Amino acid sequence: MAKNPNSVVLVRQLVDAFMRLPLKARIAIGVLCLLVGVVYYTLYQIAARSGPSDTSPDGSGSANPVVADETLPLVNVQPAPVAFPPGSRTVEFCVWNMENLFDDRDDKRRTVDEEYDNWFARNAEDRRRKYEKLAGWLLKQNGGRGPDVIVGIEIESYRAAQLLQEQLNAGLPASAERYEHVVMKELDAGRYIAPCVISRYPLSDGVLHGRLLRILEVRVTVNGHDLTVIASHWTSQLSDDGSRQSSGRNRYASVIADLYRSAIRANPKVDFLVCGDFNDTPESEPVLNKLRMVGDARRVTADADPPRLFGLLSGKDPAEYGTYFYNKPLIYDQIGVSPGLLDDHGWGYVPDSVRVPTEGLVRFGSRGRRPWRYGSERDDALGRGFSDHFPVLATFRVSP
Repeated sequence: MAKNPNSVVLVRQLVDAFMRLPLKARIAIGVLCLLVGVVYYTLYQIAARSGPSDTSPDGSGSANPVVADETLPLVNVQPAPVAFPPGSRTVEFCVWNMENLFDDRDDKRRTVDEEYDNWFARNAEDRRRKYEKLAGWLLKQNGGRGPDVIVGIEIESYRAAQLLQEQLNAGLPASAERYEHVVMKELDAGRYIAPCVISRYPLSDGVLHGRLLRILEVRVTVNGHDLTVIASHWTSQLSDDGSRQSSGRNRYASVIADLYRSAIRANPKVDFLVCGDFNDTPESEPVLNKLRMVGDARRVTADADPPRLFGLLSGKDPAEYGTYFYNKPLIYDQIGVSPGLLDDHGWGYVPDSVRVPTEGLVRFGSRGRRPWRYGSERDDALGRGFSDHFPVLATFRVSP
C-alpha cells in the first residue's frame, strides 16, 4: 500500500523536534510513554480477568453472541447460590480414576493388560487389598456413608464394578443406604477398560457412545428428577499428541459436545453432567473449544449458541486441585455441568463444593500432590496405595 507523503513529512518533523530537546527532557518523555503503556496493559488485563459485562452472557452486548471461547481468559467464576425448597435432598458425587481395577477372572488379554488381568485373577490377596483400599477411603466420605453416586474410571468389566459395589456395601454402617445400582458397559477394544457408575439411586441401563470410545451415558433419578451423566476416559497423552483433529481427545470432545447439544436443544433446562479423566487440562483445545467447557458460570446459559458447560475445575489452581503428571500438577479429572444444574429446580450444583482431597492418598514423605498409586505386581517396593489419580467430589441438591 502507498504511503501518504504528508504523513511521512509530519513524522519526520516530530522526530527532528524530539531530537532537538535536551537529553533529560527526552528521557523524561520516554519514561512517561513507558508508564502510560504499563498502565494501559494493566487495566486491560484487569478488565479481561474480571469476566464479561452484564449486558450479555459473554459481554459482547448481543442477546445471542457467538464468541470463540479462546478469546477470553480462563477464569473461575462460581454461579450465584440458589435457595432450594424444603424437602430437597443432598447428593454427594464422586469421579475417580481407579488405576487398572481388574476383576477375579483371567480373560487372556494377550495383547494388552495381560499383566493386570492375570495378576488379579491369580493373586486373591493383592486383588482384595486393592478393592479394600478404594472402598475404605470412599466410605470415609459423606459422614461415613460414602458418596451417593460414584463414577469409576479404568474399570475392566461389569464384574469388577460388582466387586467394588460388594466391598462398599460390606463396609457400610447398618444405618446407611446400600449401593443397589451398577451400570458398566464393557468395551471390546483397546485396553478394554471403561467407566462404570455405582449408585444408591436408580440408574438407567446406560449406553456407550461412539465407535470404540469410552463414553458411557446413564441417567440417575432422585426425587423423580433425572440427571444425565456422561462418564468418559479420553485418549492418553502417550498415544495422542493433540495434533489429530478428528480422533483422539478431539474426537471425544466432539462426540460429547454433540450429545450435549442434542440434549439441551430438546430441553433447555436439562440437568446434564460431563465427567471423567480427560487426559487434558481445562485450557486445552479439546476441552475449551470443542467441548466448550468454560470456567465462568455467567457464560453458561440455556440460549448460548453453541451451548457451553460450566467446568467446576476450569480456572482453578492445579496446585490445589490437580494431580501430579509429568512432574507438575495438572487438572485432568474434570466435571462440567449444564445451565440446568445452576438453577433451583431438579438437580442443582452447590457452588464451590467441588474438591480434590488428598488426605490419606499421598504416601508419607512424598512431596507435592503425588497420588500414592497401587502399582503393578512387581511395583510394591514403597508399599501399595490407592490409585495414580486423586478423586474429584462435588455436592448437589435435588428438589422434591
